[in-house]
Amino acid sequence: MLQAAPKNIHIYLESNPNPNSLKFVVNEMLVPETMSFDFPDVASASISPLAVELFSYPFVGRVFFASNFITITKQGDVEWLEIQNTIKDHIKKYLEEGKYIIDIKEGDDAPAEEETDTIRKIKTILEEYIRPAVEQDGGAITYHSFNEGVVKVKLQGSCSGCPSSMVTLKAGIENLFTRMMPGEIKSVEALA
Repeated sequence: MLQAAPKNIHIYLESNPNPNSLKFVVNEMLVPETMSFDFPDVASASISPLAVELFSYPFVGRVFFASNFITITKQGDVEWLEIQNTIKDHIKKYLEEGKYIIDIKEGDDAPAEEETDTIRKIKTILEEYIRPAVEQDGGAITYHSFNEGVVKVKLQGSCSGCPSSMVTLKAGIENLFTRMMPGEIKSVEALA
């Protein structure tokens, strides 16, 4: 169970390439650095009381947690200027009360595939070079699988539904992999 300790919380906002998403950066770690939680709808948010509360707003379409930030993706024609303070105030109050953020159950992990040298290299490149840049934009990228030269990744947070995510995937991430692992990586694909 991940819980915020009652304290004075400061939140600042960062925009990102997805115009429908806004990043709410907190002065405390919310989840462990290597973890992220993506809730595309209220039904998927049952392990997070904070996400469930945020979905009570009709303009919230997606909630994403990673390290020290929460990315909210809005829906509808509402403008960020109209809603950003409402969301910011809600998150601040929730965290200052010390309520828990995520209820993680032990043993929820799926069985891992056999980790070859190639898969270790892929995960290292994702972790060291790509994840920090994607997190700056309010999202996350995680390894899914590797087969016959094709790396499959999962895009979360602001990357989901972002107009520029496929350009970033092909022009940035795929090029990096093919340069760093020539002959081993042919392409990178995002799972839907």
